[in-house]
Amino acid sequence: MDIRGKLTTAYSETRRILRLTRKPKRLEYNEIAKITGIGMIGIGLIGFVIFIIAEMARLI
Repeated sequence: MDIRGKLTTAYSETRRILRLTRKPKRLEYNEIAKITGIGMIGIGLIGFVIFIIAEMARLI
């Protein structure tokens, strides 16, 4: 397939996907925001614990 055919295919697939999407409702948005925030806090806490353990091991 040449470049023009690939671009045409990509364009048509992109249009199809965009037709299927919709703006999330407020409740959906709030749930996604809460889950994302909890995940960020969890990853931060894990990193902090690892940092503290590494610092304690360095002092010993």
